[in-house]
Amino acid sequence: MELMRLKKRLTIARRGHKLLKDKRDELLRRFFALIERAKGLRSQVEEELRRAMTGFVIARALMDEQTTATALALPKVTGEVRTATRQVMNLKVPSLEVTLEGNALAYGLATTPPELDLAVEGFRRVLPRLLDLAELENSIEMLAREIQLTRQRVNALEYILIPNLEETIRYIGLKLGERERGTLTRLMKVKEMLEAQRE
Repeated sequence: MELMRLKKRLTIARRGHKLLKDKRDELLRRFFALIERAKGLRSQVEEELRRAMTGFVIARALMDEQTTATALALPKVTGEVRTATRQVMNLKVPSLEVTLEGNALAYGLATTPPELDLAVEGFRRVLPRLLDLAELENSIEMLAREIQLTRQRVNALEYILIPNLEETIRYIGLKLGERERGTLTRLMKVKEMLEAQRE
């Protein structure tokens, strides 16, 4: 009875091991795909930020401190970030969406250089992409944690549970075999004794 239960448990453990290995492989595939996307997006965002910052530095050099402070003092653009979750391989990953309202160029255009306009517009354009990058990198971190957890489960099944079950099944099989041989030997002796009594 115990042997049958252990064999059934071993079958389930092997099936679970295969499923977890498949899950780990798919998580790794998606993980590396997200890393490639993040690399590309990061380089684009860094380039856009570099251009916007360069324009801002040039504009600051062309304007006096008072004009810069006045032009950038009041927030002209308001933003709202909405969060949601989406599922990736049974893993809830946050999703961010930004909505910007207002005119980023609501200061006096006659008193500011065009480099400031380009810089402000560049910062406004890069913000949604920056949030996309943050969402992507957060997804990568969550996938990495899930991969590690799945890898630990696969290893526990592969190197601990399955070998222990196989060893226990082998041990019980040996003991049952010994018991069966002992019973068979006793039956043969009883048969010999009965035949000897008949003669």
